[in-house]
Amino acid sequence: MINKVYGLLGLMARARKITYGADACLEEIKKKKIKLVLVAEDASEKTKKNFRYYCTENQIPIVFYGEIDNLSKAIGKSNKAIIGIKDSGVAQQIQKMIDGGEAIG
Repeated sequence: MINKVYGLLGLMARARKITYGADACLEEIKKKKIKLVLVAEDASEKTKKNFRYYCTENQIPIVFYGEIDNLSKAIGKSNKAIIGIKDSGVAQQIQKMIDGGEAIG
């Protein structure tokens, strides 16, 4: 299950359907372009608190998932604790996989 999420993140990175990093994600959240925010479980408490606030304010789902190293490796970057998914269909699939259900399709 976990590998499927990382695999999907890799595909979305190659298709340029994600945003990563705190500043870039925050900018896209404010523009309402992000459909789901993934925050690494080992991100700082301040980061988690800030993104929980911004996602709640903008009615964007947020999921605390994985570790910084694994999320970063999945998208081919380094030290990225925050990933924003721009595609609503993929956002739903990832949420469903993380919540324990299988992906649609």
